[in-house]
Amino acid sequence: METPPNELLASAGPAGSAEPREPESGSGGDAGLRSAPAAARPRNPALGLQGEALRKPSWLKVPLPGGEAHARLKSLVRDLGLHTVCEQARCPNIGECWKGEHATMTLMVLGDECTRRCRFCAVKTVLKAAPPDPLEPAKVGMAIAALNLGYVVLTSVDRDDLADGGSAHYAQCIAEVRAQSPRTVIETLAPDYRGSDLGTLMAARPDVFAHNVEVVSRLQRRIRDPRCSFERSLDTLRGAKTLDPNVFTKSSLMVGLGETWAEIEVSLRELRGADVDFLTVGQYLRPTAQHAPVHEYLTPERFFEIQKLGESLGFKYVASGPLVRSSYRAGEFFAARLVRERREAVRALANRNASPQTLP
Repeated sequence: METPPNELLASAGPAGSAEPREPESGSGGDAGLRSAPAAARPRNPALGLQGEALRKPSWLKVPLPGGEAHARLKSLVRDLGLHTVCEQARCPNIGECWKGEHATMTLMVLGDECTRRCRFCAVKTVLKAAPPDPLEPAKVGMAIAALNLGYVVLTSVDRDDLADGGSAHYAQCIAEVRAQSPRTVIETLAPDYRGSDLGTLMAARPDVFAHNVEVVSRLQRRIRDPRCSFERSLDTLRGAKTLDPNVFTKSSLMVGLGETWAEIEVSLRELRGADVDFLTVGQYLRPTAQHAPVHEYLTPERFFEIQKLGESLGFKYVASGPLVRSSYRAGEFFAARLVRERREAVRALANRNASPQTLP
């Protein structure tokens, strides 16, 4: 499935912090990297920390989630039988996003079973998933309205077992949010739809269309399901802009899987060449020993270099950091502001056109 880059919500760490979990060293993966002596590891902080034998760096520790708002959102999602990527992907930012007046969340539609097997993703995979819940669109709209969310991300599992990939059901979810919570800005984090399936989703007019390339081109076959590719993902992003030139498009890249700086630069240039507006870049963390191992932990300084590169290429917004995920709160605030400014401009133009014209 095309979800935000996968991460593990943390076990308790010292002083009320949490450290995202990964398998202990020795459980599968690149044993040579893990057993390399410290002297063999690069000391230049810009290169990151290589090898899973190292403890996770301090910058990957996050506060434990909690509080009244977090409990309220969790309870509502459970009561309506909905799924969130925030929980399914065990996102370390859930404590930040699910609190305060401006809470944000990523709801996962079309069930919680995916028909693709990506080596970074914790969502369960099957050949044929359960039929979509016909009441889900109404429940999604009800939840967003009840929470009074200013911004919501609707994502979905891949449903290769459905004739339209689930696009009609997905579009219905957008329509229900529009009907029940008109003020909410809607981002869709979609599968690699093309053709009529993409057309069906775009006809629902999401404010932001996101689709993740996930990793650099060379690592696609190793990390993503064989049905995915960097070029197909670019086609999806280009296609969304072709169908709706006014939609903001967005993509996300995981790093720390063995990519080179040159490959990161090529990836960013190709995304910008596809007219992608928003970019997020974050550290890959390994969900279980059965998933792809981490090759290195990039430092905050290295992420800042990636951010500056993205900005120099002309992205409207770049969020790049160890804990940045494709659904990232700061980026959502920026996108929401742009969408609301555009909505206001459209309304002003409509009012001006409706006003009686006076002759000079």
